[in-house]
Amino acid sequence: MHTVAVLALDDVIPFDLATPLEVFTRTRLPDGRAAYRLRICAAAPTVSAGLFTLHAPWGLDALETADTIVLPGCADPTAEVPSTVLDALRRAAERGTRIASICSGAFILAATGLLDGLRATTHWRAAPLLAARHPGIDVDPDVLYVDNGQFLTSAGAAAGLDLCLHVIRRDHGSAVAADAARLSVMPLEREGGQAQFVVQDLPAAPRGSALEPLLNWLEDNAAHDLSLEDIAARAGMSTRTLNRRFREQTGTTPLQWLHRTRIRLAQHLLETTDHPVERISAQVGFGSPTAFRDRFKRVVGTTPNTYRNTFQHNAT
Repeated sequence: MHTVAVLALDDVIPFDLATPLEVFTRTRLPDGRAAYRLRICAAAPTVSAGLFTLHAPWGLDALETADTIVLPGCADPTAEVPSTVLDALRRAAERGTRIASICSGAFILAATGLLDGLRATTHWRAAPLLAARHPGIDVDPDVLYVDNGQFLTSAGAAAGLDLCLHVIRRDHGSAVAADAARLSVMPLEREGGQAQFVVQDLPAAPRGSALEPLLNWLEDNAAHDLSLEDIAARAGMSTRTLNRRFREQTGTTPLQWLHRTRIRLAQHLLETTDHPVERISAQVGFGSPTAFRDRFKRVVGTTPNTYRNTFQHNAT
């Protein structure tokens, strides 16, 4: 089982600490087994966490057996990181352990020197400070997370969820990640910032709403050639009324929702089949392979072939 060690330092941000614990603990494989084993570790037995005190069950030795280490942010990103922590992280990196930071946890990772020469991110308010203190890092304040392979960094607060879901997606494929996203009431991809390198989840209408049957029908018929007029006719509304209600209940338009559905289906096919891109394009309802490639690149942030090469071996 994959072991995740979450390292809590003094004045750890509770939200950042709780995010990986909740997301990874709830993640289940298709056969129902837990996907991850979690360890909360610290450099000292007691850690301050704002309004409460945390008694960490494990010490820094837990980092030695971890497959992934997560570094939550601390209230003061400029606080000196104990040398014992930095040394333990460097040794873990030498062993090939994956290390991910959430929010200002990027400052802890940066202090090890492991991010030098790499692109990284942190909370947008702290990004200028990170760049000033560590000029060797290419700090990008406009993205939700950055994946350098062994080292990953995320922006603040909810971006930690994006990062955790991305890690699950890398480790266990889209189905497991989608289930984890649903449990977290979180889409696998959010508008804005960096396009997520994960399966696209869809804005959902409230359960029991008038649009719910229509969304189910769209998912079932996404591969067909559907126009806005076709969708409106199915809903029994004018196109104007349909667009207004869609925005009110899902935050997007019917055609944007349909395109996201098609991309999600395409991701599944890219992961689980060897079908040529041209065939997948037709299977998911795009009029031409060129249109499919353009839309896929805009939504996912990479090409269909690159996506397949990255994720197909991880499919479950």
